[in-house]
Formats: sequence, structure tokens, C-alpha cells
Amino acid sequence: MSNIQEIPPDEATGLLRRLFDQAVQRSGRVWGIVRVMSLNPPVLRSSMDFYRAVMFGSSPLSRWRREMLAVVTARAVDCFY
Repeated sequence: MSNIQEIPPDEATGLLRRLFDQAVQRSGRVWGIVRVMSLNPPVLRSSMDFYRAVMFGSSPLSRWRREMLAVVTARAVDCFY
């Protein structure tokens, strides 16, 4: 649970609603890391664009290696995500 004020998915409208819907399509739910950016949908959209560029964009690293680096880094800093 976050200490940051959030807009619940069932109260989202406009751009935020679309971003939450995309999150559900991707992973079946709206994760906390997405919800904490709900007060500023343009920032949320930029964050998701950045994630897609890093994880799915052109890179000398394979997709598998990028995922492995994300998991190892998350583990090293004790991050759930």
C-alpha cells in the first residue's frame, strides 16, 4: 500500500482511464507502481513510453537479457516490481 494519494481504477476518467485499461490488458490488473502516478496521467504515459522503449525497443541486448537485468536489479534493491 502506498502513502501517495491515488485515483482508484474505478474512478479514473479520460486519459487515466485509457492508461489503466491498457495496464489491465497488459497484465490483468493495475499495479501499484502505475496507480501512484494516477494524479498526473501525462507523467504516467511518459513512464510507460519509457518502459516500452527500454524493454521492447531496438537494443544490442536481447529481450531476455533486459528482463534478466530488471529482475537482478529489483532483487538487489529489494524491489517487488
